[in-house]
Amino acid sequence: MTPAQRSMRARQAAHMSWSNTTDRRARTAAATKSSHWTRHEKAVREEAAARGEELTDEQLEARTRSRQQAAFNKLAAAGVAARQAKKAAAEAADRAQAEAKLRRRSRAA
Repeated sequence: MTPAQRSMRARQAAHMSWSNTTDRRARTAAATKSSHWTRHEKAVREEAAARGEELTDEQLEARTRSRQQAAFNKLAAAGVAARQAKKAAAEAADRAQAEAKLRRRSRAA
């Protein structure tokens, strides 16, 4: 079976499976529970409980949204730092290669 045939068969099976699913929410509940939102909401609830605070639904949602945004901003900053480090390493390698090439030329002359 070719990769294209295997892919088509898998898509067909997935569509058949979803067509036989009566409760999509229940089927995806495990993934939803482990989602970022649920994790951040749980942390906000625990922090509020540790401080003895009772949060309204609106307060919980606002704090969870802020906590999630902070986490995403932290990830974005880490990505920027990684790209900058990768670029700096590539530039240093290019400089070292250029210097080695100049040394070889000066020795040959």
